[in-house]
Formats: sequence, C-alpha cells, structure tokens
Amino acid sequence: MDTLELPMETINSISYPIYFNNSLAELANFIKAGNYTKFFILIDEFTGEHCLPIVQKHLGEDAVYDLIEVAAGEENKNIDFCIGIWKMLIDFGADRNSLLINLGGGVITDMGGFAASTYKRGIDFVHVPTTLLSQVDASVGGKTGIDLDSIKNIIGTFTQPKAVFMEHSFISTLPARQVLSGVAEMLKHGLIADADYWNKLKEADFTQPSADLVHRSVEIKNDIVIEDPKEKGVRKALNFGHTIGHAVETWSLDNDKNHLTHGEAIAIGMICEAWLSWKKNGLSEANLNEIVSTFRSLYPAYKISADCHKDLFILMQKDKKNNGNNINCTLLTAIGKCSIDHICTEEELCNSLNYYSSL
Repeated sequence: MDTLELPMETINSISYPIYFNNSLAELANFIKAGNYTKFFILIDEFTGEHCLPIVQKHLGEDAVYDLIEVAAGEENKNIDFCIGIWKMLIDFGADRNSLLINLGGGVITDMGGFAASTYKRGIDFVHVPTTLLSQVDASVGGKTGIDLDSIKNIIGTFTQPKAVFMEHSFISTLPARQVLSGVAEMLKHGLIADADYWNKLKEADFTQPSADLVHRSVEIKNDIVIEDPKEKGVRKALNFGHTIGHAVETWSLDNDKNHLTHGEAIAIGMICEAWLSWKKNGLSEANLNEIVSTFRSLYPAYKISADCHKDLFILMQKDKKNNGNNINCTLLTAIGKCSIDHICTEEELCNSLNYYSSL
C-alpha cells in the first residue's frame, strides 16, 4: 500500500496550524510563545490517567497550570457540565488572556471549545485530540457544541482553535471499539471525496491505523472546511451518514444501556444513506454492495425495529442541518463523489432503515 512520506507535514487550516510532528513539543513552544496569563487543561478521567502524564513531561516541571476534569461520555456533553467548566475558570481566575487546552476525545474538544468560545465572550483554546475519532473529525473544523435534550450539538458556535496538536501515540491507549469508531469517519472521507483513499482503507490494519491514513483524513476534512467554514455549501458533504446516524445514536443513548458509539451509529447511517443514494442519486448497485459489505465486516449488526421508526424520524426532524420541515441528506453519486441538499421523505428514510434491518 502506498503511504505518505513520514514525518507528516504540518497542515495549515483557516487560521491555525495542525501539528503532526513532535506535536507535544510544539504545544509547549506554543504556550511559551503565547504569553498567556494562565492556562488550563480540560481532561476526563481517562485522559487524566493515560494522556496527561505524557503531556506533563513535555510541559516540564516548571509549568504552572490548573486542571479541570469532567466525566467522560456523550451523555455528559451538556449545559450542566459546561457550567461546571465556566465556574472552575472563574474560581481559578481565568481572564481574557487565558488559554484552555482541550485534552481528550470529541466530547472534550466539542464542549471545551464551546466553553472557551463563550467564556468572557471568548478566550483562546487549542485541541490535543486523544482518540482517533477526535483526531480525524471533532478537533478539526471549528465546530464547538453541546447536546440539549439528547439532540446532538444543537447548541454551539463556529469558533476556530488557535492550533491542533495530533499525537498519534495516544491511539494506542484506546480499546478496539473506540478505534473503530474513528475509522467510520475515515471511511466517510473516502466515500465523499477520495476513492483511492477508500480503497487504501479497505486494506488497512485497523488495530492501529497508520499516521499517514490519519493525516489524509485530516487533509480531506480540512480542505472542505477551508472552502466552506460555516457550512453554507460544500461542507455539508461531511454530513453523509449523519442525518440518520445521529438519530440512531441519540435513540441508542436514550434506550440502550450498551449504547452505540458515534462511529457505529454513523456506519448505520452511511449504509442507509448509501441505499438512498442508490434509490435517488445514481449510485450504482455495485458501489452500494461494496459499501455495505465493508461496513458490515467492521461493525456488528444492530437491531432497529420498525416500532422505533417514528421516534427516529422525530429525531431527524430536530436535526440542526434541516431547512424548515425538510429533512436534508448528503448522498453519494459514486464512491469518492457526493452531492448535497437532498430532501428525503419520511417514507424514504424509513425504507432505508428497513433495508438496513433486512441485511
């Protein structure tokens, strides 16, 4: 398999760099150069145990900062935990020249970015993503947000970090299920923008995805975000699989004790929306079958009974991507190509769920 030459180059985004080489040393340099009055590190119990000690070694013994810890899990990405972050910043005396370092997965980067972007009308923040999902998706693009009444990311801002520091070694701390959660977003990048990349991913070893594959995913997402920072047009391509996938994820969080990961739910969404692409948008049956077989080989089947279709449709109606009462999907025209702004009816969406259940 062809790979990009290592070490990985730094990617320049809209207004900030994304570091891949010696990233934690670059973080230490960034803090020193920033002349911040104070800085804070937002963690959860897992990043506090597995990742914080590695960061601390690079910051050095003389570094002075305060830790803010929140509970891990999407169910905690809400206004109550955000209030806790704001209160801690107040208690620690954070001023407008302070820096918040978000050390964690997508929950930490989403919520930490939102807390920083609104505290005193905005303080600087950077991301140090520790999961594969946050490295290839949540930390890049400037979307911050929290959930409300189980509706994902319904409250948030478009605010860019000052930098992102990708430390590939953190992926080795993850359980296999969490790695595969990130792989789903990587596969999405291939499906919407790069058929060659999709083909490389199908051959990849996902016990430890290589740094060059992570780099390519970040590159694809970053190119799209630069062209459309606030999702007025082409950035909607990144929503493939997410209209249905987010509804399934939310339903699972509310109803299933062993709920789906983000990637598992988005994989279901991509199968359903690939079927819609075949029905409505010219995707070939051969491409549909290839997509389905790939996701089915990686992710376990999940029972979605017809009894919950109405609930799922109601969740889709609340999706922030919709325009009025219309449910908006991004659909494929071929592997590596997509088109945006496809209105899908309740019947079509339920039929796609029936298709998934029939596999």
